[in-house]
Amino acid sequence: MSDPTGTIATPIEAIKAAGSEDSANICRIAVEREATGIVVGLPIALDGSQGPAARKVNAFCARLRKTTDLPVTAWDERMTTVEAHSLLRQAGKSPSKARGAARGKIDSASAAIILDSYMRSK
Repeated sequence: MSDPTGTIATPIEAIKAAGSEDSANICRIAVEREATGIVVGLPIALDGSQGPAARKVNAFCARLRKTTDLPVTAWDERMTTVEAHSLLRQAGKSPSKARGAARGKIDSASAAIILDSYMRSK
């Protein structure tokens, strides 16, 4: 999530995947938090190509757009997990051993990094 001015990205609790309900869950949270848009991490390969994972994300974004009137943007997520691991290590955490709920913290940190990158581009 960002602050109302779109300046600071802050991690929120990771959303547990629920398959076909994912887009509805994300849209519900966006409405509850009065979001003005949704940014989705796009897993682009280091060489800039889009593989099967990126195609799945693009398809997911298409489903989101059918579920909400909010703008949905797919944003390059290259290296965000590495950056999240680094930030967590600096905070005294051990992300390399992350499992379960701890893995959600890495995902949340990565999402905030993606959103921050998107906001800085504006």
